[in-house]
Amino acid sequence: MNNIHSWDGKCPEVDLIREVFHYQSRFEGSTMVFKIDYPVTEDPCFTGLVKDLALLSKTGFKVIIVPGAKEHIDTVLKQHNIETSYFDSSARNDIPIRLTTSQAIPYVEMAAFNAASRFMTFLSGSRVEALVGNFVRARGLGVVDGIDTEHTGTVDKIYADSLNKVLNLGMIPILPCIGWSPSGKPYNVPSDEIALAVSKELGAVKLFIISANDGSAAKNLNLNIYKENQTDKIETRQNGSLIRLTPCQTQGIIEANSKPSIESKQILQELKLALMASKAGINRIHIVDGREEGAVLKELFSNLGIGTMVYADDYDSVRAFHSRDLPDILRLMEPLMQNGILVRRSAEQIQEKKNDYSVLEIDGSVRACGALHDWGEGQGEIAAVATDPQYTDLGLGRKIVGYLIEKAGKNKMRRVFVLTIKTQDWFEALGFKEVQVESLPEKRRMVYDQSRKSKVFALEL
Repeated sequence: MNNIHSWDGKCPEVDLIREVFHYQSRFEGSTMVFKIDYPVTEDPCFTGLVKDLALLSKTGFKVIIVPGAKEHIDTVLKQHNIETSYFDSSARNDIPIRLTTSQAIPYVEMAAFNAASRFMTFLSGSRVEALVGNFVRARGLGVVDGIDTEHTGTVDKIYADSLNKVLNLGMIPILPCIGWSPSGKPYNVPSDEIALAVSKELGAVKLFIISANDGSAAKNLNLNIYKENQTDKIETRQNGSLIRLTPCQTQGIIEANSKPSIESKQILQELKLALMASKAGINRIHIVDGREEGAVLKELFSNLGIGTMVYADDYDSVRAFHSRDLPDILRLMEPLMQNGILVRRSAEQIQEKKNDYSVLEIDGSVRACGALHDWGEGQGEIAAVATDPQYTDLGLGRKIVGYLIEKAGKNKMRRVFVLTIKTQDWFEALGFKEVQVESLPEKRRMVYDQSRKSKVFALEL
């Protein structure tokens, strides 16, 4: 039986526990940077978010927090009748920069440290020590596009040694959006820039951009980007939020939305930061809604996640079957075999034909499988295709079948075919056309099970 199927798993809790242990062992001792927008700190879920960060620190992860303070600074300056303004700079990817005057900088410092102290307060409640410190050496931007930026600064250096000492003591360093020159002059530095610089300097494995939006504004974006004269498909959820992107796709979206709507400006700014982080060598950047309970844990300890991931490493890949994959393949296929959707295959039968099988991995875990059997006469059968039901939105079936079709072409086959009793529409969407059983290779016709009455669909290569 050859099909693409999903299954309403019987033990999702067990799968989740496995994923948690997998990630725990993989990332323990790694540095993760969390850039958290200020509105998140005013949400009822903020206490839960801080508890989750404390939990990560307690279980061996090195956590760094970079609090955003933009909205709080705006409020404080308004309370003291100090005007504030922003300007766009091509040097900062056209991201708005606050013009911080000599009159404003004392209040900007006060607001920035107040925002940082919120984390200190709640972390102490979780019995995790934290430290707000001057880990950023800054220098002034000077005159930009004819504008004297005064106390608006940029990162000159990250004091990595000091940060590592704090992290090795099991503490969480908190970096407000303030940096100081060697002479002690304060500068207002964008938290985005600090998060990026810290991630790069300390070799963070992940940068989390925790915002106060659910990502649904992405539905207002133009996602029709192209690669090698073909549409580069962008994976989205039902609410329009983006699931995962390569740096190339991220760049394409940014370029295709040079004049964004008001609703989509925030997500584009987050994508710009994610792209800069990727170019700086951060393999994975996660954009999540901090107002969702357990958002960080769901994103971190689940291959599927709940936010948007920009990834530069091998997040998913299709490869040849190894004997160690046998338990995973049987796990994917068993419920389908029980329901009669797939023909029953034993471990011995799979091992006997192991060179025919391929698997699709996501973060080191097998999430789909399939086989290509050579029946001679230039024809191959795509069979035993099964996917993890938790990953139906990612198009794993199309990927594994596409890989098998490409493999058939490399093996000089002129045609591939499938036998199915359930998913003919799905295969037709891939370009397969129904054919007669008599068109099958002679060896395959001899073992065709008349009782199943499987339909045959073929694709000419």
